[in-house]
Amino acid sequence: MITRVDTLVIGGGAMGSAAAWELARRGREVTLLERFQPGHTNGASHGASRNFNLSYSDPTYVAMLVEALRLWRELEDETDTGLLEQVGLVNHGQGQPFGQVHAALSGVGFDPEMLSVDAAQERWPGIRFDTEVLYTPEAGRLNANASVTALQRAAAARGARIEHGLPATSLTVQGDDSVLVTTESEQFQARRAIVTLGAWTSSLLGGLLPLPRLVVTQEQPAHFAALDTRFTWPGFNHGYRPGTAGYEYWRSPVYGMHTPGEGIKAGWHGVGSVVDPDHRDFTSEPDQLLALRRYAREWLPGADPDDFTEISCTYTTTPDENFVLDRRGPVIVGAGFSGHGFKFTPTVGRILADLTVGVPAPALFALGR
Repeated sequence: MITRVDTLVIGGGAMGSAAAWELARRGREVTLLERFQPGHTNGASHGASRNFNLSYSDPTYVAMLVEALRLWRELEDETDTGLLEQVGLVNHGQGQPFGQVHAALSGVGFDPEMLSVDAAQERWPGIRFDTEVLYTPEAGRLNANASVTALQRAAAARGARIEHGLPATSLTVQGDDSVLVTTESEQFQARRAIVTLGAWTSSLLGGLLPLPRLVVTQEQPAHFAALDTRFTWPGFNHGYRPGTAGYEYWRSPVYGMHTPGEGIKAGWHGVGSVVDPDHRDFTSEPDQLLALRRYAREWLPGADPDDFTEISCTYTTTPDENFVLDRRGPVIVGAGFSGHGFKFTPTVGRILADLTVGVPAPALFALGR
């Protein structure tokens, strides 16, 4: 038996759920297929905290941030759920384009602020700073788990069909307006198919679309017990120049935030082991974890480097770390969010919905670039 639908979304993480919500808001018939059960920890959309980081200067991303902030608030209103706490974010470290970011954000109505080391240290004593600090007060913290739940609930309330535990096993393009998707128990024929499978994108679309190389890594941040909660912890990004004395143990820039009830989250960016997403061990690489604990000891005096809980998630990264948002025939793909996509989730959903009716995505995200 074949079920005929207008638009089929394959992959119910953040991006697919946002696309389903946007389509349902437009009155479109949409079915969302997710291979795992609600609340799973196999991909990149779980956990209680993500930075809503505004620290971009590229005009495409900056415009997406402005839209994302508005859409996150609309989703909160629609679901009566708190998702984004604007606790601010601090950027510091050597070689950072603070001037460009400051100018770009100021130009769209945000209110970034430059602070001296001493002023930042007084305001946020749980973080040690090594350069002047770019503070973005409109930035903050998103609850990832709650966001995915809210997106799916809002989509369903507007008529979307949401199916968990139903993985797509094959996709066949039958024509300009027809895609046949097979699952373990049902076949779907759709006029449009949006594929947002994260680490599993290449396994379904490889050979069908000119995807860039998508590298799947197992990232291993950690939550460190908070020692100092006298102040409101902002999110933080800490950059460095490789080869600088004292930073030899660093694997990459560091990001982090306070996750209420869990501690101070910190992690290296995009340097985890390359993995098959179906055969992960969810275990930290020992040397990276040791280095991360050293980072907490040296740079986070408000956190306990010896009292921690490991976290495991995946990145799916493109060669240039820009997203893939494009269409070929009846197939639309959203992929390669490269460890910095979550903040843009509702904007990505809007772009994916636009692609189904021929409105192009920004050129930065094109296939075959």
